[in-house]
Amino acid sequence: MEELIDVLDEKGNKTGEILTREQIHKKGLCHRIVVIAIIDAQGKILMQQRAKYKTKNPGKWDVTSAGHVSSGQTSIEAAIRETLEEVGIKVNEKELEYILTYRNKEKVEEDYIDNQIYDCYIVKKDKIDLKDIKIQKSEVEQVKLCNLKEFNEIIENGNVMERDELYKKIIEYLK
Repeated sequence: MEELIDVLDEKGNKTGEILTREQIHKKGLCHRIVVIAIIDAQGKILMQQRAKYKTKNPGKWDVTSAGHVSSGQTSIEAAIRETLEEVGIKVNEKELEYILTYRNKEKVEEDYIDNQIYDCYIVKKDKIDLKDIKIQKSEVEQVKLCNLKEFNEIIENGNVMERDELYKKIIEYLK
């Protein structure tokens, strides 16, 4: 069954319309995305490389997890679900530290328009052991831990999802 998503108005309020992910992107309708960066006690960020077949930014690096907020879900519920699905890490509501919301609209392909409101969170974990990570192969190629220097290098070489506002906040957070 295809994922159903709440359509939002320009202010981020639910319109009452619920469509499939494909329909929303085809029509370029506004909807919500969550983005989660998990950081360990040494200030290392758990990064994921997007699956190579993805429509948008295949093979590029991104923070720990990201995904659509399903119909009827809160942003927090989606953040918990996406983190467990994509990297196999359980987080709870108390661990999710909201850091910012931003908006992006772009035409990715002829019939694929992103019109999204992003809710971004940071989760602090004492330790992240890569052996414990269970990646969702349909979404993620691989994961790695990056210190601040490595994170900046990945951003500078352009091999990341475009999330400039979020990356600035993460860098501020780590300094």
